[in-house]
Amino acid sequence: MPVHISWWDIAIRLLCTVFAGFVIGFDRGERGRAAGLRTTLLVALAASISMIQVNLLMPTTGKTPDSFVVFDLMRLPLGILTGVGFIGGGAILRRDSMILGVTTAATIWFMTVVGLCFGGGQLGLGFASLLVGFLVLTGLRKFEGAIKHDRHAALTLVSTPEGPQEDELRNILSAEKYRIRSIGLVAGQALAVREWNCEVEWRGAKHPSATPEFVKALASHPGVAKIEWKPEER
Repeated sequence: MPVHISWWDIAIRLLCTVFAGFVIGFDRGERGRAAGLRTTLLVALAASISMIQVNLLMPTTGKTPDSFVVFDLMRLPLGILTGVGFIGGGAILRRDSMILGVTTAATIWFMTVVGLCFGGGQLGLGFASLLVGFLVLTGLRKFEGAIKHDRHAALTLVSTPEGPQEDELRNILSAEKYRIRSIGLVAGQALAVREWNCEVEWRGAKHPSATPEFVKALASHPGVAKIEWKPEER
């Protein structure tokens, strides 16, 4: 990092930061994420400006003979990086068993580091990081969605005595490649109504788009009064 920089150098660093923030922020905003274009731009600019400020203050570092204070310039960008960590933590939400916003928090953290690179004058490193980050956010999205995960769900079935029995339920689930973790029966008065509670697991897409076909088939099974399928997000 040079000790003295010109206004032209500052302008180039800020323009590079704005470009990087726009590229990532537009992608996030287009997909309706909480940290969109403006937030991403501001985070990157804050980091970049902090490094530019460090560069401008470099001639004042050190300790004068009559002072007990040492001016540690790197505390400024490190403080920015720590503060952004709290912002990212606020972007992570838990809704029931689903955790949201982790990628948004990571993106904010990443853009802070990119802003520090541009603000410090490491333009090559900044653009290389921007390219890799953009490829991770866009190129791996479909790949991540296609990865099969361990999935869990709760199946509740209310039926009359004419409805499916335990052996039949087990056979149906096994045929569809679902593993039963636990199964319980709650019987109503005089065994007129039975409620089966099953916890099942399987390997499948992270965010299934539809209710499994076997659940729809069970809903039309003789004696079934009610059926409920609740997938868990982990």
